Amino acid sequence: MSTEARIKSRELRNARAAAERRRAKRTRLIASGGGLIIVGLLVAIVISLINAAANDVSSAAQRGKAPAIATDGGALALGNAAAPVKLEVYLDYMCPYCGRFEQANSSELDRMVADGTVRLELYPLSFLDRASSGTKYSTRAANAIATVADLAPGKVLALNTALFANQPEEGSRGLSDEEIATLARNAGVPADVVAAFAGRGFEPWVATSTQAVFNAGISGTPTVKINGKVFEGDLYTAGALAAAVTAAKGQ
Repeated sequence: MSTEARIKSRELRNARAAAERRRAKRTRLIASGGGLIIVGLLVAIVISLINAAANDVSSAAQRGKAPAIATDGGALALGNAAAPVKLEVYLDYMCPYCGRFEQANSSELDRMVADGTVRLELYPLSFLDRASSGTKYSTRAANAIATVADLAPGKVLALNTALFANQPEEGSRGLSDEEIATLARNAGVPADVVAAFAGRGFEPWVATSTQAVFNAGISGTPTVKINGKVFEGDLYTAGALAAAVTAAKGQ
């Protein structure tokens, strides 16, 4: 082979080697770029999961702790879960019409819960906080009921009755915290449970539940539902609601 041919052969080999090095470099860059993209996606996913978890924690904090017997809808569930009739009662402890409802129906409600006829779901609301001269009586009373529901659920109906039996006038400052505590003690609520009222631990839950109920279309108290349907009968005469429950039981 001539000298010129050898030179051309060497140049060709060098050119091929250089081209191969360039291809290898491009491959490494592509692989590296792909790796960076994957890493970036993984980082974005992790950040998204962290933010979602933080939002869940924030939402839970805003909702507040729920009482042990609370439903997802914001009620306090009392009685046999398998009862043939579900009775929902939406009330506000400052509402005078709720007081009339309680006076007419409390003994029958107690009986129907005790004998397993109804699953009673009480919704203690704070619609009328604005009607207690700035003391937020509706919220404070509902917090007391929620605390009892959490720690001594067997005393919920007793305290409910006591609060309505001693109901303050709408527009007044309402009962003081100590007066609520005294009613609870007299209703048989254990002293340590009464002491927990002061922590106001369920006030966020009351506020969230009230808003949820309002968003669901409940705009006044008392409102009563029997098996999911609004009771349109007489709420203020003893026997009318009990008769409707008996009729629903037979359906």
